[in-house]
Amino acid sequence: MKIYISVDMEGMAGTLSWEQERQDRAYVKKLMAQQVEWLVEGIKASAANSAVEEILVADSHSGGDSLPYEFTALDRRLRLISGSPRPHYMMPLLDSSYDVVFLAGYHSGGGSCMGVMDHTYTSNFHRITVNGIPMNEALLNAALAGCRGVPVGLVTGDEALRQQLSGEKGLPWAKFVTTKSGLSRFAAVNRPLELLQEETIGAVRQVLAKEPKTLPVYRVETPVNLTLELSNSAMADILAMVPGMRRLDGRTVEFVHEDYAMVYNAIEPFASLAGLYK
Repeated sequence: MKIYISVDMEGMAGTLSWEQERQDRAYVKKLMAQQVEWLVEGIKASAANSAVEEILVADSHSGGDSLPYEFTALDRRLRLISGSPRPHYMMPLLDSSYDVVFLAGYHSGGGSCMGVMDHTYTSNFHRITVNGIPMNEALLNAALAGCRGVPVGLVTGDEALRQQLSGEKGLPWAKFVTTKSGLSRFAAVNRPLELLQEETIGAVRQVLAKEPKTLPVYRVETPVNLTLELSNSAMADILAMVPGMRRLDGRTVEFVHEDYAMVYNAIEPFASLAGLYK
């Protein structure tokens, strides 16, 4: 069995704002490492532990430099992906050989009510839809996993994300561990550390207690219609010059392709281009 873990920051318990990260990045990195460590503890405590041959962790927050290399000392099966830019930004090297995906520290999509640090890839994107469905990073990444036939079995993140994923067009089958509840974009009620640790370990054990490949796989229909609503019209000006891009209005562009993996891989460079006109 091979397990893939994609790690973000904004959905981790104890994180409140990007200003907090700038002022005390060491502390934020400590929180991230600690809460990913609980996932590893859960794998070790699971009935499937002896069958797990690899645990690939993708450090997928910002520049991919939040988890220290020493993290791999927790288990001989751990591999760590660090750095940026890289292909398939938050899900590099994921292929059909993996059995299940865990999304750790994820957050609600841009424009969410009471979503802590809500955004989708970047605050330059006000809204992202795929085939008319509003997307957050968890869904975008789950769809890439779906292209490979790999299910998302576990998500940890804030309450606003839990609500977004619990519906019919989300990931209702995935085990969800709520880390905190938003009071505003930069304020939250964090859950007790010991309780959260117990729940995370228990959730991993539950997911691995059954064959992960029996879980549903999240897929999007083709052709894939990606719509990006940007923060200002200058961002739309530059993205409208991309071959294959169509402008819908002052702040919205549309990109259509038959291959979701190609669409997914384009989102990060689209975000970088838009950022030139922030």
